[in-house]
Amino acid sequence: MREMLYEAAYWRGGHRPDLEMGLSTPELRKLLTGWGRDGDIAVIAERDSELLGAAWLRFWDDLDHSFGYVAREVPELGIGVSERHRSLGIGRQLMTRLLSEARLAGIAQVSLSVERDNRALHLYESLGFRSVGVVGNSYTMVVDTGDA
Repeated sequence: MREMLYEAAYWRGGHRPDLEMGLSTPELRKLLTGWGRDGDIAVIAERDSELLGAAWLRFWDDLDHSFGYVAREVPELGIGVSERHRSLGIGRQLMTRLLSEARLAGIAQVSLSVERDNRALHLYESLGFRSVGVVGNSYTMVVDTGDA
C-alpha cells in the first residue's frame, strides 16, 4: 500500500522523489502508520505478483485527520494505481469493491479529497461522490455507500 500511496500523492508524474523521501512528510507518513487499527479496510489489485493498485479506508477524528475528513463516522478513502496501469478501469474496480466492503461493514458514507485537475475526479463523480467543500485546490467529496 505504501507504493500506491506514493502513486496517489505524486499522480502528476514528472520529477518525483524516491519512495522513501516522497512518503517522509508528516501528512503522508501518518496515512498508513499503524495500519490495521479498528475500521481500516483495504483492497489490492495485482496480476502475476505485480501490484497494480490499492484503495483503502481509514477513520479519523477531529484532532487527527487527513485532507478529506468530514466526520468521525465517515472514513476517508485513499486510492493509488501504478502510473503505467492507469486508465484501464483498475481504479473503478478498486473503488467499487471498496465501497461494497464499506457497505457490508455498515459504513453509511465515505469521503475523499481530490485536486480539481485530477482526472480521477470524473471517476469519483460517476460513482456518486459529490462535493461538500473546497480546501485550496481540492474538493472534499462524499458518497453514500448505498448509492455507490
